[in-house]
Amino acid sequence: MSERAKIVKINGPVVVGEPMSTFAMREMVQVGNKKLIGEVIAIQGDKGIVQVYEETEGLKRDEEIYATHAPLSVRLGPGMLSNMFDGIERPLNRIEAEHGAFIPEGIGLSNLDLEKKWHLKPIIKVGDVVTGGEIFGEVEETQIITHKVLIPPNVSGKVTWVAKEGDYNIVEAVVKVESESGIKEVAMSHEWPVRVPRPVREFKDANTLLVTGQRVLDVFFPIAKGGTVAIPGSFGTGKTMTQHQIAKYCDADIIVYIGCGERGNEMTEVLEDFPKLIDPYSEKPLMDRTILIANTSNMPVAAREASIYTGITMAEYFRDQGYNVAMMADSTSRWAEALREISGRLEEMPAEEGYPAYLPSRIAGFYERSGSAVTLSGKDGSVTTIGAVSPAGGDFSEPVTENTRRFVNTFLALDKDLAYSRHYPAIHWLDSYSGYVSSLSNYYDNRLEGNLPELRSKFLGILHEESKLQEIVMLVGEDVLPDKERFLLEIARITKVGFLQQNAFHKIDTFVPLEKQFEMLNTIDILYREGMSVLDLGVSISEVKNSSLISEIINMKYDITNEDYTPFTILNNKIREFYRGLRMQYSDTDEIEE
Repeated sequence: MSERAKIVKINGPVVVGEPMSTFAMREMVQVGNKKLIGEVIAIQGDKGIVQVYEETEGLKRDEEIYATHAPLSVRLGPGMLSNMFDGIERPLNRIEAEHGAFIPEGIGLSNLDLEKKWHLKPIIKVGDVVTGGEIFGEVEETQIITHKVLIPPNVSGKVTWVAKEGDYNIVEAVVKVESESGIKEVAMSHEWPVRVPRPVREFKDANTLLVTGQRVLDVFFPIAKGGTVAIPGSFGTGKTMTQHQIAKYCDADIIVYIGCGERGNEMTEVLEDFPKLIDPYSEKPLMDRTILIANTSNMPVAAREASIYTGITMAEYFRDQGYNVAMMADSTSRWAEALREISGRLEEMPAEEGYPAYLPSRIAGFYERSGSAVTLSGKDGSVTTIGAVSPAGGDFSEPVTENTRRFVNTFLALDKDLAYSRHYPAIHWLDSYSGYVSSLSNYYDNRLEGNLPELRSKFLGILHEESKLQEIVMLVGEDVLPDKERFLLEIARITKVGFLQQNAFHKIDTFVPLEKQFEMLNTIDILYREGMSVLDLGVSISEVKNSSLISEIINMKYDITNEDYTPFTILNNKIREFYRGLRMQYSDTDEIEE
């Protein structure tokens, strides 16, 4: 018989019940007559505190709390891709079809479709010895992704029976394993507690670039597969847009997109755009490799906290199959606000700006579940976590941004001045950084013929120098500067407008291969070196800054396709010829004067 307790206090999503001494911490419970989904977050003597993941309006004292004897878990198996869930893995499309546009309370923790049949191809046989996390079969889940069906991590032993190839639902036994504790039946799905990281054989260095097709990322602030990324920025600077671009065009195998507490219209854009998009790598619908978790600002606050863990658990599951997963969390500030609200209702001692004292450890625990790993099945997989942060007024010193900065390796600071001047992505080149540059140097060397890290360092130096010169220009004007410094300002402008600024709505510029990115930066470098060399001969700055040539260089991102790079050779030769002509002209003049 299941334990029961009575509700003695209701404070928004926080419910207090007693007697609850027999309940377990982090146990999932059903609250009240409507059987609302909740989780035990504290036990104090005989009283238990439950965080409820549904609307508690209408809940009354003395209604009962029912134990389930299981932690808050998600079901992992075929049927996750191309689907949209709420923060506790309830399928929103199916709920809408059955109940309409609003989620009714107390519908339980339905998740994947338990009736749908999937065609299983077993790859093990009777007599094999299997261990937890091993792949035992394959299911063609979508046109792009083959679902590798796993033995649950806590099951191992000798296979005594395997179902024949055929169609089965995800809860039917398809394998029987003789373990130390008896015969275990294994289905195509299993449950996993969302707050427990899934085990791997070992974590390894992140040394492969997550190609996004965004020049400011792939060249200046690269993201490694298995890396951690924060995208902080105030309202309107393009956090969501940047995450959309990465989700659409990165070369990860699986995308998990969590709309955590964002406005409904932003998730609507995802829901409308993603089904129409074609994956640039497979030419198939992008949704075939995407999972959406929608937990918008008008949904219960407490469920925001669960949505983050639901998403990372799903990502780890596909990593365990040997896939590279990119997980977008938009935004972790809303998750932190949910922690703050729950903490306030629990009357805990607040830390800075009202956030709970355990905020840093929660943020650290979340990002630490990322990484590149050798899985239990022996395959290589990774989870890359990209979290947007929404500091009020763009104040990066507030607790969520500051603590996130401590635990991520790539920090993409969005700047409102850039955004308001229509420079997108509005990632500021002086405030951002990536800790993966050195670990990716071998990747760049193997992929490209030129030295991209050296070029990157050179141009970051130019942009840094330009920011210092701009202070002088604002005081006394550009004309007082030496010609070389004026030319450096022009190169910085070309770099910002022609390279760092990227048009998400242009069919060529929205996604740029790494090879083209290198060619573009190399062309600007040729202009820089050639221009500086003729300035040494005394050529005037007005002649060195040829407007038609500079215009052609800025427009190369639109005029040169992503398939044929021959025009770069023509353009580079044109730059060299122009400055060779200037050198010859000024050399002749010197000879005449002599």
